[in-house]
Amino acid sequence: MTTAVCPGSFDPLTLGHVDVVRRARTMFDEVVVAVARNSSKTPLLTADERVALARAALAHVDGVRVEAVDGLLADFVREQGASAVVKGLRSGADFDAELPMALMNRHLSGVETVFVVGDPALAHVASSLVKDVARFGGPIDDLVPAEVGEAVRAALARTGGSAR
Repeated sequence: MTTAVCPGSFDPLTLGHVDVVRRARTMFDEVVVAVARNSSKTPLLTADERVALARAALAHVDGVRVEAVDGLLADFVREQGASAVVKGLRSGADFDAELPMALMNRHLSGVETVFVVGDPALAHVASSLVKDVARFGGPIDDLVPAEVGEAVRAALARTGGSAR
């Protein structure tokens, strides 16, 4: 059985993320969506919220499970017995950001990173842009899974980040 880990902060999970996970599942027997804490980011949604939302959004995809990750991705990949890390790419800028991480993860764990080119129809969808649009009351429900839009608006209201 081949296992891949698809890591990210998923703050929030977008339709682009779901697309990459679904396509990764066609290449691997199991895909573990690893909801990570990114120490360089302050998340809008809590880790528990991000895990729950990812589980709900991906429940219909057989062979996918969602886990929270604390610590190094390389350690998590080893613990899962994964043969690959899967990352989605929307553009060359994504590749430039992902390449050093892929090389470090290979250095630490011996596991290769597989890059999946995102659906061009979703190339403009990024978690940071989704949050920005939502902050100003713009529509995001066509950019995220059904449960996520309401969770983003609620978190913005809770944190005083606006959601008109």
